[in-house]
Amino acid sequence: MFFDKKELDLLTLSREDANHPLASYSKHAFDLDGFEWPSVEHYYQAMKFDDAEYREQVRTATHPADAAKLGKSKKHSRRKDWKKASVTFMTRATYIKCRTHSDVAQLLLDSDEAEIRNVSQYDYFWGSGRDMRGDNHFGKMLMGVRKKLREELGK
Repeated sequence: MFFDKKELDLLTLSREDANHPLASYSKHAFDLDGFEWPSVEHYYQAMKFDDAEYREQVRTATHPADAAKLGKSKKHSRRKDWKKASVTFMTRATYIKCRTHSDVAQLLLDSDEAEIRNVSQYDYFWGSGRDMRGDNHFGKMLMGVRKKLREELGK
C-alpha cells in the first residue's frame, strides 16, 4: 500500500472555488453585523477597511472575485489591526455561513477528522503553497469551525 490511513484522511479545496460550499468564494449568503453578505469573501474583504462607503462597495460586488479585487485596493487604507484580525473575520463569517446553511455545516461535519488543506500554489498564509509548507490558515480555520459545530451538537 502506498498511503497510510493518515494520508488518506485529507480534504483539499481552494477557497477561491465558488462551486465548493466550504470555500470562501461560495455564494452562500448570510446576515452579519446588520447586513446581508453574498459570500464569506465579500465580508472578509470589506472588513479590511474602516471606510463604510468602500465596505458597501465591496459588499455589493457582483462576484466574490470582484470583492477580492476591491480588497486589494491601495487607494483605501486598511484597518491598522488587519493583520492581527484577519483570521478572526474569516472565522466569524465562515461560522455564521455554516449556522445559516445547514447543508454547508453538514458537509463540514461529514469531513469527520480529516485534515483540511487549502491548496494554493502562491498563498502561503491561507493556503499550503506549492510545496505544502504554507501556514494553511484557511484549512485550520475550517477545522476550528468544525470543532465548534461539533461541540454545539454535543458530539
